[in-house]
Amino acid sequence: MSEAPVPLDERLARALAPLLDGATSPLLLAVSGGPDSTALMHAARSGGAGVHVATVDHALRAGSAEEAAGVGRLASEFGLVHTVLTWQAPRRDSGIQAAARRARYRLLSDHAARIGAGLVLTAHTLDDQAETVLMRLIAGSAPSGLAGMRGDRPLTPEIRLARPFLGIPKSDLVAYCEAHGLPFLRDPSNADERFARARLRNLLPLLAQEGLTAARLGRLAVRADRDDAALRQCAETVLSQVARNGIDELRLDGHRLSREPEAIVMRVLDAALDRIAPDHEAPVPKRLERLETLVLEGLLPALNEGRVLRRTLRGVLIEVDRQGSIRLAAAPPRRAIRERR
Repeated sequence: MSEAPVPLDERLARALAPLLDGATSPLLLAVSGGPDSTALMHAARSGGAGVHVATVDHALRAGSAEEAAGVGRLASEFGLVHTVLTWQAPRRDSGIQAAARRARYRLLSDHAARIGAGLVLTAHTLDDQAETVLMRLIAGSAPSGLAGMRGDRPLTPEIRLARPFLGIPKSDLVAYCEAHGLPFLRDPSNADERFARARLRNLLPLLAQEGLTAARLGRLAVRADRDDAALRQCAETVLSQVARNGIDELRLDGHRLSREPEAIVMRVLDAALDRIAPDHEAPVPKRLERLETLVLEGLLPALNEGRVLRRTLRGVLIEVDRQGSIRLAAAPPRRAIRERR
């Protein structure tokens, strides 16, 4: 006999319980007013005074300020403190969604720091995860990309981002709002086919007819994340074995490193680059083409043949000497590099 389905309210409560129960610092909910984040706000209201709400107004269309104010009114009904965070940075026509995304997380993390929140919650759903996996599949991503959005990741060294609804379909959250009589908005940009995510959203029902459902894409993300975690752990172990810190530089034992599988070598070098020049604004996941070219066509052949190599990547100078030592340091200005040549 199959088990009875878990009621929707209970499913949301279970997803939120690990984050709400025993929280020792405030939580910040990112609420746009759509059905997903409205359901998040309603379900998380049980956290009481420890729950704060923020709406990011990107000011990209008429009426966005009033929409944000509407979220504030609903939050007030739930007894929650609400803040509108307005993006006031210069805009560009190209890449506007990516720029808005970066601004959104920057505004949220800054506000979380002001109120002492160690955790920011968003209402990304299984549908969002499926779209993300498809986008990264099209971009030729490795396992770290096919893992999609993580359920938990750092925003800053002190603040984490959690996505408790990644395993819940959007339709369930719409049904939750309707069952509780909650008003919600529909963002017209979600159907704007100028944007790749909107085009993929329209494609998903056709793929589902062939068996590639959002649930299966979600499972792919879980499996890729599991494999990625294992590779990452292995790479961290190897890095600790081959790295030696110097003054403003990092040296790697290239001969020892070259005995590892190529996937581990790339991850070790990626982690070493981050030690020298961490870039918190870099896209997640990073594009791997230049790293693959550096490692597969430059670094490993140079180590195997005992050749000197000098390259720059992500603001880091990578040098290989004839003895197989790899040196990484902050790259000098381009003029200085030309003059030394």
